[in-house]
Amino acid sequence: MTSQPKSEERKAPFEETIAIEQVTHSSVLSYFSTFNAGDFDATAELFAEDGALRPPFEDPIVGNEAIAAYLHKEATGMRIYPRKGETLPHDLPDDDLEIQVKGYVQTPIFGVNVGWLFVITPQSTLRSVRIKLLASPQELLKLRQ
Repeated sequence: MTSQPKSEERKAPFEETIAIEQVTHSSVLSYFSTFNAGDFDATAELFAEDGALRPPFEDPIVGNEAIAAYLHKEATGMRIYPRKGETLPHDLPDDDLEIQVKGYVQTPIFGVNVGWLFVITPQSTLRSVRIKLLASPQELLKLRQ
């Protein structure tokens, strides 16, 4: 009797548990945990098909494939640390939900305070994520040096 070789199990990247004060929406929590795990394909899959990532000082990145490619190129080595959030009481089209989160981004070169503005569809996909640097002009100038 011969034994069959064991198939090698594919391990998913480590996903840390993210807790954000006043935020429990699974899409927002998954955005941070998949991003920090370096699983940018999974992060991009959280977006609606025509969803947009809106990084600071850049044009919007639209669509899952483009978002994944952008994150692989620009976000490798980054860690994001959400701290506190709130659901904004806006009447958005299509019954979308708007959640704002403030926190910190650490890149291999520098760290900066950041705000994320999530617009979430009723199907819990991300319509957009706008990233805003929360730094003074003096702090931004220091980053250039």
